[in-house]
Amino acid sequence: MQNKKRVFVAVTNDVSTDQRVHKVCTYLINKGFDVIVYGRVLPNTIDVDRAYTIHRTKHWFNHNFLFYAEYNLRLFFFLLFKKYDYILSNDLDTLTACFVSSKLKSKTSLVYDSHELFSEGPELQGRNFVKGFWKKLEDLFLPRIKKSYTVSQSIVDFYNDRYKNNMGLIRNLPLLDRKIKIEDVSFPTQNKVVLYQGVLNPGRGIKPMIKALHFLEDVDLVIIGYGKVEEELRGFVSTEQLEDRVHFLGRIAHEVLPNYTVKADVGMVLEEPLGKSFEYSLPNKLFDYIHAELPIVSGNLIEINRIVKTYKVGVAVESYNPEDIANAVRNVLENDSLRKEIKENQRIAKAELCWEKEEKKLDNYFLN
Repeated sequence: MQNKKRVFVAVTNDVSTDQRVHKVCTYLINKGFDVIVYGRVLPNTIDVDRAYTIHRTKHWFNHNFLFYAEYNLRLFFFLLFKKYDYILSNDLDTLTACFVSSKLKSKTSLVYDSHELFSEGPELQGRNFVKGFWKKLEDLFLPRIKKSYTVSQSIVDFYNDRYKNNMGLIRNLPLLDRKIKIEDVSFPTQNKVVLYQGVLNPGRGIKPMIKALHFLEDVDLVIIGYGKVEEELRGFVSTEQLEDRVHFLGRIAHEVLPNYTVKADVGMVLEEPLGKSFEYSLPNKLFDYIHAELPIVSGNLIEINRIVKTYKVGVAVESYNPEDIANAVRNVLENDSLRKEIKENQRIAKAELCWEKEEKKLDNYFLN
């Protein structure tokens, strides 16, 4: 019997919550590969039962350059004495060790999955030295990688223009046939609900949405997720005296989350233009809302707009002014014919915008 080909998958974030990595690994398992995912232990890491092997390492450093250096040194020595047919590097902060290891092993093929436009991330704006460091790594590695793909067409175009590296597009779409743990859930309000679900990081448009509540009646904001600005957001809600209208539900398991999504009235995707990485992003929640047939109020960014306008699944705000946001939310909530049209369009769109179709493009990187 022929041995299975082995794929090594490197990530720096939380293996238990990264659905893109999980979907790619499940694809690989279904194609007959033996898969090991190398991640790290984080304070909020949860144990998960997966069809592939997960190896987690606890680090001395978890932030900034010291983390990057420690992670890649550990990763390099882990890879040095093992044999894999493929190394899948997820994002630029895993790429140094993966690239060097693949070059030392002539029979190992490197595949690079860029989850974002890394060197243009919002957290790098105004930090010229750090931004320059990541750009130099992109300059060094990306033109030399034969197999790479990313999450939006704008990022594809950006990298292909800069490096002529023939990067491909594989969007992070939900499964049409998702395994959902059915639970009877409810929101802590009787008002209409605008929903934000996702990471609580800067630039997600949450503060403008909070301010927009001042211009809306009988509408609350529900926030599902966790992240670095959660306490700041709670303080902002208190300052705006909206504690009774903004509800933080915290972290909810991915398998349970769709039970909440379908109960909301509007889904917000108000990412702000904080650097090209955000401008070119395609947030997971955009597609989660489409699959839940939840009408969307979106920001005015190129990739988000492309989906919202092409498939007619929501309304884009004219600006991030709270009053403009409130007007868009009110339009969606009060215009019954618009809501009906959006939901009908979402039923059509989700059959096309699904992982079952998107994952077939992975054959070009692992089967050819």
